[in-house]
Amino acid sequence: MENQIKILREDSASSTLQQNSVQVCRSCEQKFTIKPDDFAFYEKISVPPPTLCPDCRQQRRYAWRNERVLYRRRCDLCGKSTVTIYSLNKPFKVYCPPCWWSDKWDALEYGRDFDFSRPFFGQWQELQLQVPRIALLTKNSVNSEYTNHAWDNKNCYLCFGCGWSENVMYSTNIFPARDCIDCYRIEKESNELLYECINSYKCYQSQYGFLLEGCTNCYYCYDCRGCSNCFLSYNLRNKQYHILNKPYTKEEYQKKIEEFNLSSYESRVKLYEKWLAIIRDNVLHRAAVILQSANATGNMIFNSKNIHHSFDASGIEDAKYLIVAIDSKECMDSYHFGFNCELIYECHALIRDYNVLFTNLSYDDSHIMYCDSCHNSENLFGCVGVKQGKYSIFNKRYNEEEYKELKRKIIAHMSETGEFGEFFPAKISPFGYNETQGQIYMPLSKEEVMKRGWRWEDQVPGTFGKETVKPNDIPDKIEDVEDSIVNEVLMCVKCKRNYNIIRSEFDLYRREKIPIPRLCPHCRYLNKIALRPPRKLWHRQCVCDPSTGSGQATRYENTTEHFHGKSRCPNEFETSYAPERKEIVYCEQCYNAEVV
Repeated sequence: MENQIKILREDSASSTLQQNSVQVCRSCEQKFTIKPDDFAFYEKISVPPPTLCPDCRQQRRYAWRNERVLYRRRCDLCGKSTVTIYSLNKPFKVYCPPCWWSDKWDALEYGRDFDFSRPFFGQWQELQLQVPRIALLTKNSVNSEYTNHAWDNKNCYLCFGCGWSENVMYSTNIFPARDCIDCYRIEKESNELLYECINSYKCYQSQYGFLLEGCTNCYYCYDCRGCSNCFLSYNLRNKQYHILNKPYTKEEYQKKIEEFNLSSYESRVKLYEKWLAIIRDNVLHRAAVILQSANATGNMIFNSKNIHHSFDASGIEDAKYLIVAIDSKECMDSYHFGFNCELIYECHALIRDYNVLFTNLSYDDSHIMYCDSCHNSENLFGCVGVKQGKYSIFNKRYNEEEYKELKRKIIAHMSETGEFGEFFPAKISPFGYNETQGQIYMPLSKEEVMKRGWRWEDQVPGTFGKETVKPNDIPDKIEDVEDSIVNEVLMCVKCKRNYNIIRSEFDLYRREKIPIPRLCPHCRYLNKIALRPPRKLWHRQCVCDPSTGSGQATRYENTTEHFHGKSRCPNEFETSYAPERKEIVYCEQCYNAEVV
């Protein structure tokens, strides 16, 4: 790119291309390492190395994603009431999705010149405050008003990061599913009639499943593949009619299942606690769920290669520091993006983008940088809300030569002010930190947020004390619940927030004999997040040790001797299970010897 960038990087990068460089994060002051291949990527896209550690960089991206805190306000163009991620006190023009995507307005009308006497981010924020923002990101969906980061859905409710789905409720990261409630990370085709399932794929009519694949009628199961009619079981492959990993005849199995009284709320509470205890005390956990992948570190990685320190990624190649990424290559430091992205760095919420840097919430773009909510565009710099644009800076159109020269000068200016090479600061995020995924994964108190100069939203939605039915007054069994429940206001037994039951939800509960939940949707979501290992890595040794009883012989009937014999396994690894956790964490070799 420009000579200015090459000069800036000579001292910081060229001398370290053949060795690791230890840096100190300018935010948390913790040391972090930049490796030679990292520098090679920075050289390729012509940016300086980061000044924040990986965790602080991710926290900054989290602070730009309000995924699930929804409000109602009127569209500032048509005046109709719309669901939105922007509270009434936010200083933006907010358009409902049909108005925002229409040709009734033009983002280039807000174009302005760049002032070289001032820093970039302050000027960019002024533009951001003027350009209309889309109420929430949803496209091509039917009867799915309460969804965000969603597309091609039908009859979906309170779903986030959801596509190609129908009749799905209270679920996150669904691609695709049908007739499902309270699920997290459901992928691949043929997912139907799932309830409270996590990281499950190609499954049917299963409930409370974690890491299921190709399973049918499995309840309270963990890490099972190709199984059917299994209950409270774990680490099984191609089994049927098992309870607590013990085989039964079909008749015996069905009789035992009836004894569990699944339509009873009290019975379900006990089963859930037993399931949690099994996951904690009995299950063999592989150090990292990395399947059909090569040269990979992180967790929940599938069909990828050359990917490191990444989580919830599938179909990724040559990447590092990604979270929730699908079908992309040559990317670093990005969050919730994919479907054919390439050359992406320090971005959030992209789809089908190429060579996009430091950008938020933008689809179908190429060669754009420091943009927000720009779609179907190319060659943009510092733009907001542009659709089908090109060669524009601060929403002002230039010819190709003018664009390239002005862009070069602005990058040089940003390099002098220390702004170039950094994602948008959290302090100019359009959301309060407590509205974002940052509060889910890296929670802070209001005092901590304000001390950092970030925003906090005091008017988050939610009502308390308006319940028309007390939790103890809801019938224990779903068969005894009347249709009028859909007209009642309920109270969460944990956070005391009010919530309700919608008609399609109640119909599925009845159909699948699921008792009415006593937790609100948000608390149910938090329970699923707590079940999953954190998006962090620790260095550990395999705990498989037959000499102390912490090994395969005490847990499985058909065991084989492991490569390490009767001594403790010497293998070490990076894992999302912290050393102090109680789960039984095996290296890949020991896990495969027992499970696969």
